[in-house]
Amino acid sequence: MSFSGKYQLETHENFEAFMKAIGLPDDLIQKGKDIKSVSEIEENGNSFKVTVTTGTKVLCNNFTIGQEAELETLTGEKVKSVVMRDGNKLKVSLKGIESITELVDANTIVNTMTVAGIAYKRTSKRM
Repeated sequence: MSFSGKYQLETHENFEAFMKAIGLPDDLIQKGKDIKSVSEIEENGNSFKVTVTTGTKVLCNNFTIGQEAELETLTGEKVKSVVMRDGNKLKVSLKGIESITELVDANTIVNTMTVAGIAYKRTSKRM
């Protein structure tokens, strides 16, 4: 299955606790908690372009599986990391945040980010 497509956030769990743990200020947490972000994924072989639009904030990352890339974190910081693929899962570690994005079925993506034992789970559906 291909990750390519546009997905809208349906549900998320532990948003506020996770965002506090990564150091996001309370005003941004309050602003962001009810916004339904849209993720657009372009997969071309082992190359990916992931664009996540949350309100007016746009986060765009380009990477190739197994190769070091500079990726932007949720806090806007740029870090070098390597995204690995394991079947229908993309895995990456960014400054202590473990992120696993799983293509559950043809229309559903589940992204789980964990930091300091706090797991933030996002479920998005294909648009």
